[in-house]
Amino acid sequence: MTARNNDLGDSDLAVRNADPSLYNEDLAPLPASQRTWGWFAIFNVWSNDIQSLAGYTLAASLFITAGINGWCVFAAILLAGFIVKLLVDLSGRPSVKYGFPYPVLARASMGVRGAQFPAIVRAVVAVFWYGAQTYFASTAIALALNAVLGNPEGAEFLGMNWASWASYVLASVLQVALFLGGIDRIANFLNIVGPGVYVVMIALLIAIWVQVGPSLPQAVGTLFSNDDVTGWAAVAAFVGVVGTMIAYFAAVVINFGDFARNVRSERAMRFGNFTGLPLSLALFTFLSVFITAGAYLLYQDGEGNPLTNPADIVGLVDNVPLTVLAAVTFLVATLGINVVANFIPPSYSLSNINPARISFRTAGMITAAAGFVIGALWVAVIANIGLPRFVDTLGAVLAPLYGIIIADYYIVRKQRLNLNDLYSADPNGIYHFTRGWNQRAVVASAIASVFSILTVWLPQLAQLSGFAWVFGAVLGGLFHWLAMRGHVVITSADDR
Repeated sequence: MTARNNDLGDSDLAVRNADPSLYNEDLAPLPASQRTWGWFAIFNVWSNDIQSLAGYTLAASLFITAGINGWCVFAAILLAGFIVKLLVDLSGRPSVKYGFPYPVLARASMGVRGAQFPAIVRAVVAVFWYGAQTYFASTAIALALNAVLGNPEGAEFLGMNWASWASYVLASVLQVALFLGGIDRIANFLNIVGPGVYVVMIALLIAIWVQVGPSLPQAVGTLFSNDDVTGWAAVAAFVGVVGTMIAYFAAVVINFGDFARNVRSERAMRFGNFTGLPLSLALFTFLSVFITAGAYLLYQDGEGNPLTNPADIVGLVDNVPLTVLAAVTFLVATLGINVVANFIPPSYSLSNINPARISFRTAGMITAAAGFVIGALWVAVIANIGLPRFVDTLGAVLAPLYGIIIADYYIVRKQRLNLNDLYSADPNGIYHFTRGWNQRAVVASAIASVFSILTVWLPQLAQLSGFAWVFGAVLGGLFHWLAMRGHVVITSADDR
């Protein structure tokens, strides 16, 4: 079997004698003639990821709970944006070079069969995020529905009434419809939605600022800071915010190749990452903290706590046109990035388990069904954990896999891969290892994961919870490098 090769100029990406159990059209290298994304498409992937309702809630939660000056929180989030930019430059480069998605890159470090392990882990994490984001998207629909029906009441099931359930089901259906439209239609969708979210947030900020008055900038710096958080405690809080924000992007960081394979050049990818991460994150965080502080001065929940969901804040602003516009905009923004970041990656990963039987579209339907269950449990179960801890836990699971894949490609293999062997089940293949599994990499991942997860849940390591992703990635890469020394054959440049 030969991978798709619709252009003679792309013959260098053809896969010879690919095994059907490791290959289908979606996992094959993407020819250069089919790579249509420029830097703006990558910019919008990140902008929409940042602009989601969950992204706002996380930023607002960190601003409220960190206990340090609001401007320090802003600086920490911005620093995280630069770090994530560097991380995705690394994870995206192999896919720009070879045109394959993340599960295929994972075969080089984990083995052609062992790659199912990181692919499944990534899929599970994505399904959790998909369900969470679907719930947040449904709150925007509920906002509009309640405005029209006058906040209808009724019996609740799993913490939601009938209006919330109707909103949740509708959000789920809309996401599946968007997914079925294909990657190019999704990219075009994001290109429209991304700028629209900023227009709505700026309008919301203006509406709040007019009511609060000129004291809002001072409130941003001091409103939620704690006089007891000083010295090294303040430094730890700052770094903790950085770590949590890195963990928020962890799900996309590890499989960024799923998107980078569509980009025309590495230069376009890097520029898209720069504009979409540090710059877009700075603007979104600036708007988020000002809106959160202003909303706290004007409104709180029933117990006097600050509001962290912009849909709730919009619902309290006495401006009906803005309420309707914001509800629609937040909905489509969250739906769009949820499909890109949490629907497409597990679809590739699940297809990688059995490419001959599980198509990309079939895997997407599996993702939708599992994510629906997770999102349905958000209010009654998962929300009680707290979003920062939820983010840190998912990041701790993925971090060692990122470290292993990056260390393997850049340090162990010197950025050289044998494309044919990545799709070959031949026992003599470079990436076959032991029955297709690189047991050393699996052990390295397991050991590093235990430590990174413990930093989130073990009280004695509570001060390190914000560093869970960083520790996991560094330890995973280090353990893999130590385990693989002397056990790898470096391919020649001609094996590209």
